[in-house]
Amino acid sequence: MIVNHLLTLPDAILIFFAAMIGGAINSVAGGGSFISFPALLFTGVESITANATNTVALWPGSMASAGAYRNELDAQKHVLLSMGFSSLLGGIIGAQLLLSTRPATFERLLPYLLLTATLLFTFGGAFTSKFKSRVGEVKAPGWVGQVGVCLLQFVIAVYGGFFGGGIGILMLATLSLMGMTHIHTMNALKTVLGSLINGVAVVMFVIAGKVIWPQAVVMIAGAIIGGYFGAHYAKKMEPAKIRLFVILIGFSMTAWFFYRYR
Repeated sequence: MIVNHLLTLPDAILIFFAAMIGGAINSVAGGGSFISFPALLFTGVESITANATNTVALWPGSMASAGAYRNELDAQKHVLLSMGFSSLLGGIIGAQLLLSTRPATFERLLPYLLLTATLLFTFGGAFTSKFKSRVGEVKAPGWVGQVGVCLLQFVIAVYGGFFGGGIGILMLATLSLMGMTHIHTMNALKTVLGSLINGVAVVMFVIAGKVIWPQAVVMIAGAIIGGYFGAHYAKKMEPAKIRLFVILIGFSMTAWFFYRYR
């Protein structure tokens, strides 16, 4: 049940800037939904409907971010193809699960999922460095590694279709566990794969009639602006600073959701 259909001017301003910030964060680290999604809840939208509307709103911004990363993807076409299939399949399953789930159930899961992702990203690089080190550009893993990565990506995509918040951190964590260290290449892969996951979820949410379009249109405008400029300026930042930013966002949003849903 949707609590509030009416979009007032203060609500429109709030969700516009929330979507703009969320789009920028998604282009850098993922987790932008943990800003834009609560903004919709604050305006009185029921959680399942807020999640669907938020996914639709942030998707164009992620596509804009993907365009800004096209140069970083030239050497990752084989990885992108295999992980892209897993992303599409998992996104479909996850979106269907969301449409069949009670709001209270998926709200209780969010803090634990984001906490796991943040811990993996924070400590994953140090763990893999004990076994191997890679210098320079990231190379595509062997076929055994690709199978494992695709399975992990499928699980992430199911979660992404279920609720988009934090999938960027999950994908960065997976890429880190693979041994990837070049943050801009990781961001490029994460952004494109996230766009595929959310894209199939968007189609299913629209068909199911779970999107509030006035709110979605306002947020789409903000997300496109934030997504493009966020990706553009992220490439000019030092990788260590971006990694620290990811960690801070992850732990901050985890704490908020534990507080909000406990």
